[in-house]
Amino acid sequence: ERGSERMRINRGRIEGEPSDRRGPTFTGEVWAEPLLKADGVTVNTVFFPPGARTHWHTHDGGQILLVTHGRGFAISDAGDGGPIQAGDVVWFEPGERHWHGAGPETYLTHVAISLGGHDWQDPVTDEQFQAAIDAAADY
Repeated sequence: ERGSERMRINRGRIEGEPSDRRGPTFTGEVWAEPLLKADGVTVNTVFFPPGARTHWHTHDGGQILLVTHGRGFAISDAGDGGPIQAGDVVWFEPGERHWHGAGPETYLTHVAISLGGHDWQDPVTDEQFQAAIDAAADY
């Protein structure tokens, strides 16, 4: 059986819902612009200033990132991932523990398509962030 929600078009964002300054599950001043909320799907444009990043987290149904501007990182706790930049598309498997955010000297903007619920966990430490930078020799 299909969800009760019908087809709709949001003109650039969810009408009447303000931009959201993300709080305790992010490092740095991160902002999200709500694009769509539907049955089990949330879509936001997310802006990370230099050095800002998510905490470690998982998504029940996975997550897709469409990188639109800037450069940054997308890293799983298995050590997969690395630098990302405009034009990249990132897929995190359901339950895959990961983080993503801007590089140390550049902003990052991406459209995040999150499937199902999520589980926010511990912050990405400065050492873990630096390890991602160090591992990216061409960054």
